[in-house]
Amino acid sequence: MTVAPPPPPASSLPWMPVRQADASLVTQLADGLARRIDEQGLRPGTRLPSIRKMAEQSGVSRFTVVEAYDRLVARGLVQSRRGAGFFVRARSGPLAAVAAAPATSLAPPARIDIAWLLRSMFRETSSLGMPGGAGLLPADWLDPDMVAGAVRAVGRSVRANLVSYGHPQGFAPLRQQIAASLQNDGVPAHPELNLLTTNGVTHGLDLIARHFVKPGDTVLVEDPAWFVIFGRLAAFGARLIGVPRGPDGPDIAQLEQLAAEHKPKLFIINSAVHNPTGHTLSAGVAYDILRIAERHDFVIVEDDTYGELHPGGAMKLAVLDRLNRVILVSGYSKMLAASLRVGYVAANPDILQKLADLKMLAGLTSPELGERVIHRVLMEGQYRRHIERVRARVDEARQRCLKTLLKLGLTVPHEPNAGMFVWADCGRDSEVLAREAADQGMLLAPGTLFSPSQAPSTMLRFSVSIADDRRIWTQLEKLFAQNGSYNQ
Repeated sequence: MTVAPPPPPASSLPWMPVRQADASLVTQLADGLARRIDEQGLRPGTRLPSIRKMAEQSGVSRFTVVEAYDRLVARGLVQSRRGAGFFVRARSGPLAAVAAAPATSLAPPARIDIAWLLRSMFRETSSLGMPGGAGLLPADWLDPDMVAGAVRAVGRSVRANLVSYGHPQGFAPLRQQIAASLQNDGVPAHPELNLLTTNGVTHGLDLIARHFVKPGDTVLVEDPAWFVIFGRLAAFGARLIGVPRGPDGPDIAQLEQLAAEHKPKLFIINSAVHNPTGHTLSAGVAYDILRIAERHDFVIVEDDTYGELHPGGAMKLAVLDRLNRVILVSGYSKMLAASLRVGYVAANPDILQKLADLKMLAGLTSPELGERVIHRVLMEGQYRRHIERVRARVDEARQRCLKTLLKLGLTVPHEPNAGMFVWADCGRDSEVLAREAADQGMLLAPGTLFSPSQAPSTMLRFSVSIADDRRIWTQLEKLFAQNGSYNQ
């Protein structure tokens, strides 16, 4: 059998740099070679010119060639062989298979579940998936330039710190800033005794659940409430029981009865700007919750993710309780950038130390780079004005969403006080409606997912980020019209 000879070396490549171009010389060379590889102009196994030869024939420095070749290696297009040089890689392996893989389908399973909604929210698609379906605001409503400026400033100011572990409790100057802010609100948080940074609110809630919950333990949650925590608690083997939530807070009579009957370990609650309804606790209900918690000896976890969207004066359980049996969890991802996974937990010293130990066991520390960026934003004094601007835009969009949803025939039993969501009644099984919307390439969040028992529901959660998207309103109008959702 005759064996084909290996491809000859690419001794001469027709590439010359373009001076004063927008792209750097490194980018030009790397992209030019990548195009030739993709177009099969450079076949698998071809040896690229040596660094010296490529530099000489192209009139660039050896450093430029080294960096360009390194970029091609990082992309998986080229392989470096010690002592032999750089060779074009074969494209028939896992990378090619991934590139050719079809996009994940939006089609829901037999029963819509939390995992499907999460996968759908994060899939890349050009269809009418709802903006903000993951509980995020559009980038142009936030301030990417402010965040980018903080990133650049941090990059210039830190060097050795980037290659070492941060403090397990989190970046100390950031904890000091958080403590000062909480103290101004009336929460007696000490940066060393009461504060722990986390990779966002979800990470904080996960640490709390790991510490308190064992298989079979009862955890009380609001109904409706944020669906992700249901899945996380179920993974720990917890028994979830819902407490009906109204405009003023949870049903106090139900909370008392359920606490007496089930002896819960935790009660997880949104006190300010509840997800999905946008309601906030009244003072009377807040005091009643604390009395019931003391009487039945359970811990309250106060999720304050959306609290900064409240216009002010919201009742916080952590203020009334002074971090005795209330654990406060919050973060910055919603208001600054979703990729900045920076949150915090405020708790009494005994609980906080146990949570810090769990954090170290799971991941040693939280990434200090993101925490330094948040610290920079807070330190420069722009954050308060930024929050006011975002809140004003969200409030205006929410009012427009409310009006349009009512015109489409939906009802809103209790208008939200604040926040980025509208909890609306479509008058029919919302899971069926979400399934029909998915067939048309649109993602809706049915009320059944916001119930710990997954009970059938006629409610839908809408993000106010759809306010300016005419395509979505047109699609919703058709969807509700064909399903008879108009109240005419």
